[in-house]
Amino acid sequence: MSPRLTEPAAPAQGRTVALVTLGCSRNEVDSEELAGRLTAGGWTLVDDAAEADVAVVNTCGFVEQAKKDSIDALLEAGDLKETGRTQAVVAVGCLAERYGQQLADQLPEADAVLGFDSYQDMSGQLQAILDGDRPASHTPRDRRQLLPIAPAARQEGADAVALPGHQQIQPADFVATNSQGTDEVASASGPPVIRARLDGRPWAPLKIASGCDRRCAFCAIPMFRGSFVSRRPHEILDEARWLAQRGVREVFLVSENTTSYGKDLGDLRLLEQMLPELAAIEGIDRVRVSYLQPAEIRPELLDVMAQTPGVTPYFDISFQHASGRLLRTMRRFGDRESFLALLRMVRERVPHAGIRSNVIVGFPGETEEDLAELTAFLQEAELDVVGVFGYSDEDGTEAESYADKLAPEVIAERVALVCELVEQLTAQRAADRVGEQVSVLVEEIDVADGDHAGWGAGEQVVTGRAEQQGPDVDGSTILVGWTGGRAPRVGDVVLAEVVDTEGVDLIARVLPEEAPAP
Repeated sequence: MSPRLTEPAAPAQGRTVALVTLGCSRNEVDSEELAGRLTAGGWTLVDDAAEADVAVVNTCGFVEQAKKDSIDALLEAGDLKETGRTQAVVAVGCLAERYGQQLADQLPEADAVLGFDSYQDMSGQLQAILDGDRPASHTPRDRRQLLPIAPAARQEGADAVALPGHQQIQPADFVATNSQGTDEVASASGPPVIRARLDGRPWAPLKIASGCDRRCAFCAIPMFRGSFVSRRPHEILDEARWLAQRGVREVFLVSENTTSYGKDLGDLRLLEQMLPELAAIEGIDRVRVSYLQPAEIRPELLDVMAQTPGVTPYFDISFQHASGRLLRTMRRFGDRESFLALLRMVRERVPHAGIRSNVIVGFPGETEEDLAELTAFLQEAELDVVGVFGYSDEDGTEAESYADKLAPEVIAERVALVCELVEQLTAQRAADRVGEQVSVLVEEIDVADGDHAGWGAGEQVVTGRAEQQGPDVDGSTILVGWTGGRAPRVGDVVLAEVVDTEGVDLIARVLPEEAPAP
């Protein structure tokens, strides 16, 4: 049973909205759900906030720099009220959920600061703002307290708690004509999907769960995203089909902790069962899994990821550090040797796997010995991509109260040292792939202006991602040397051989279609 394909209703004239999204791919899912709800309510989506009656800024509240970027975006949108069509600026997303009234007090440029509980009626909220109302700003609360502590008891009450990106569809959503043409709760045409694509990319994030039950000392996310809640498999599969019918070739499974998927549904093996079903959906060439907790990775999951055609050889593993002592202070598990053993398990199954991770440098109490343990791990791990974050206090976290804080200049020095090392190591890892055959999803085609190295003016520059490269932050693959009279098009998946590199980016020559798969 497929989700319906009815075209959106003609929107009411005169009400335009722009969605500005900051932060992670999970936020992108939330923005597309908001877009679906707004088009259902008759709003016209526009790309440029200057052309919108209302600019909705979906903020990020993860770390200090992300907060600053979100505030800058709100201020820029506020300036449009003086120079553009924009009449109102609304803050939503993690920063709004986390700080609510405090953000509103410090940012009068925002006409409203709305939390997750406002998402289902976002159309009505925005119309009220245009009509001159100023809704009460969101009052933050610890969202972990909204559901039972026991995971098995959560699903029953989850419908009563706002979970952005979970497609929580209420009877009120089934209007005469909405963004998916749905006019009844259930029909032979299949379930509705309240989501509107905000770009033409051939990949899309797909949320499989929200929240987190871990208590990492440095992380505030569970406080404003809540306890871990899985989406039911049939909902995920329905949305994947909907995406495939709109040209998506790769679905990127996102959550705060993918390895916990299914624990509140009574079966931690549900992800292993669902991956082959997702990969078998017509039109979906790739299924990519993100955010695996090293302490929760099961050999059975690795087996399914390695053996299922269509599941990318990509492992996004959140190590955060490699010093066992410091990891325990972070309220995490593992150490250098156990992490290296895990990487060996991955590569025994998938020798050419792409592996990415993040690390925190300068955590309270980090010694020179801890730092040396981290750098030694990075040198041995052969990771494809490493995100390096300097520690900063996050409001309400356990680590905020820790003693032994490092001076900011010491943190900056250590971040610079690790970044330099990571740049060298990941460039070498990319260079080691020269000669490999890779499957590349074409994402962008530009015309060179003559200044682009290696291309003459007017030549096509075709860019995509190999299976080992995640979206946006893991590097890209530039395709050269195609034959047969037609260059690849956006959405094509082509086989190519890596012939050179530029940092973490690959340069690959397209192989004839009859070439054997790697």
